[in-house]
Amino acid sequence: MTAALEIATQDGLSLPKQIIIESHARCRYQGLKPYESSDYSAQALADFRLTLERNARLIAQASSVVEMLGKRVGDFGSMIVLTDGTGTILRTRCQSAFNTYAEKVALRPGVAWSESSKGTNAIGTALVLETDIYVHGDEHYIQSNHFLSCAASPIVDHSGNVIGVLDVSGDQRSFHPHTMMLVEMCARTIENNWFRDKFRQALQLHFHTQAELIGTAEEGTIAFDEDGRIMGTNRAGLHILGTSASALRVQGLRALFGLGFGELMDTLRLASFTPLKMHQPNGREIYVRVSWSGATISANFRSVPSAAAQPSPALPAPALARPGTPPAAKKAQLQLDDLDCGDVRVRAVTQKLRHVIDKDISILILGETGTGKELLANAIHQFSQRRERPFVAINCASIPEQLIESELFGYEEGAFTGAKRKGAAGKLLQANGGTLFLDEIGDMPLSLQARLLRVLQERKVVPLGGHQAMDIDVNLICATHRNLRELIDQRAFREDLYYRINGISVKLPSLRERTDLAALCQKILRVLAPTQALRIQPKLMEAFLRYSWPGNLRQLNNVLKTAAIMASDGAEITTAHLADDFHEELAALVALAPLPRETAGTPSFSSLTDPLQASSTPTAPASPMDNLEQVEIATIRRALDACGGNVSSASKLLNISRNTIYRKLKKQE
Repeated sequence: MTAALEIATQDGLSLPKQIIIESHARCRYQGLKPYESSDYSAQALADFRLTLERNARLIAQASSVVEMLGKRVGDFGSMIVLTDGTGTILRTRCQSAFNTYAEKVALRPGVAWSESSKGTNAIGTALVLETDIYVHGDEHYIQSNHFLSCAASPIVDHSGNVIGVLDVSGDQRSFHPHTMMLVEMCARTIENNWFRDKFRQALQLHFHTQAELIGTAEEGTIAFDEDGRIMGTNRAGLHILGTSASALRVQGLRALFGLGFGELMDTLRLASFTPLKMHQPNGREIYVRVSWSGATISANFRSVPSAAAQPSPALPAPALARPGTPPAAKKAQLQLDDLDCGDVRVRAVTQKLRHVIDKDISILILGETGTGKELLANAIHQFSQRRERPFVAINCASIPEQLIESELFGYEEGAFTGAKRKGAAGKLLQANGGTLFLDEIGDMPLSLQARLLRVLQERKVVPLGGHQAMDIDVNLICATHRNLRELIDQRAFREDLYYRINGISVKLPSLRERTDLAALCQKILRVLAPTQALRIQPKLMEAFLRYSWPGNLRQLNNVLKTAAIMASDGAEITTAHLADDFHEELAALVALAPLPRETAGTPSFSSLTDPLQASSTPTAPASPMDNLEQVEIATIRRALDACGGNVSSASKLLNISRNTIYRKLKKQE
């Protein structure tokens, strides 16, 4: 219990009062002054337009509810306020003289009403606590807001994330006591509107402990994909079940209703269209009804009842395999765990991504060409709930600028010369319901970036030559080897698009930076030649470790693919199994940086062209760490000699920084 709560409890204050005291303590900690004017500045027009674009879906789902609420509370001299998830006001509705008073404290679109900027207030404090709250009169931290009474309720999406706040603010002398209840009800209605729109093509399960409340704003709703996996749950549903969104996905339906997905659908199919009374494993009664709006459900039942007066048509039975042929097996896909071969940085990337997958957060993958960005994107898709849906990849750098627009958005018949007779669906529509991977997005033409941004914000796409917008729902993953910040400074990449695609960014290390090369090579060989027991000659692996791998994983894969084809089963891969050009590169590297002087009889690696020539009995070698440090220093000195002592040229030749050269040479002094 915090100090504020302890004081509140000792004084016998109610729980709401305790919340206000804690909020005031936060305001003091952040340096806010109760008798000074707060920041009334609004967002710049361009920034506010972007904010509106980002929240277009929320505004659309809330508009009718705000109008309805305005008719209920407008007579009491109040203003209805809709904000985004940061507390920035998106829309207001006020048809009374209160508008004049609201303007004095900047209750207007574009102004942020977070607790950190406006002190204790219903909007900002509701965002901090993620709960419904009522702030009256002098409970506001800033004195200029004491004339207000405000009731606010957070708006939560299907994943439990707060995406906005609905608030009613008015003069404390005329504020109606029922306002808080109305705000709560309307916020739940907006959430349900959002949920229904998000999962309008999915099967939805509606439930409540009271049958008469199914179909109201208080009902719980769970959406399923075609395989019966839980896609999302509204806040009312989580409250009824007493669980969290993540816990519900882990527990599944059987823990809630004692039945699997198929069994539950069969049970509901046999029931009438009225809610069916069921019993949870803990014995509690719950009423359940299912609705279906065109979703294709591939489960072990024939049909499910819809909300309409007629039952939905029976689903087709699954096709049977031809006699004598094995059932079709799914193509093996790379998983997140498969990427971890022991390198700390790669492991950190995969662990970070596990926390954001299926959270409707755009992912940006950074890294040099060939580091495995598309492999990581595919692994993310396989780890997500969308794994059975399409994974569509498009390389923005490989498609001519004239074609990338039609490739992304598709086109209608006759949209341009050479168009297919019936048009074509673009990559965005092909990825609907699944994952869209935009590789090398830094090379996307500037003219298309604005259109892509609008599509990502509105989740609607209009094909070239078309007029009808089509809804899309994609998990977005982008990747680039370029520095997007520099491109923004050069006005070659839109800053607003950068913030839209960069929900979270991760960087894959280059192959020369990784510490797991040996394990990685063996894993690649097992994939390339699963029936062969191939291994790499230790001295060849030592050369691999010293090579810079400019082509990264793509180059390593090609080198090992050639070697695996050339080698026989159970063989040890040597330089004889390498392509000639790569063999020459390694030979040049070793000639530049030979191993320390060998004792008599020790096999030399300085002549890589014939590594198998070795005398019988080598003497005891120095420790690997001593050898490695001596090799590094010898390499650096030879590079400096070759470059006439020019450190910059030597650093480029060795593909290391100048600071590294200075540091290693100083260590040997």
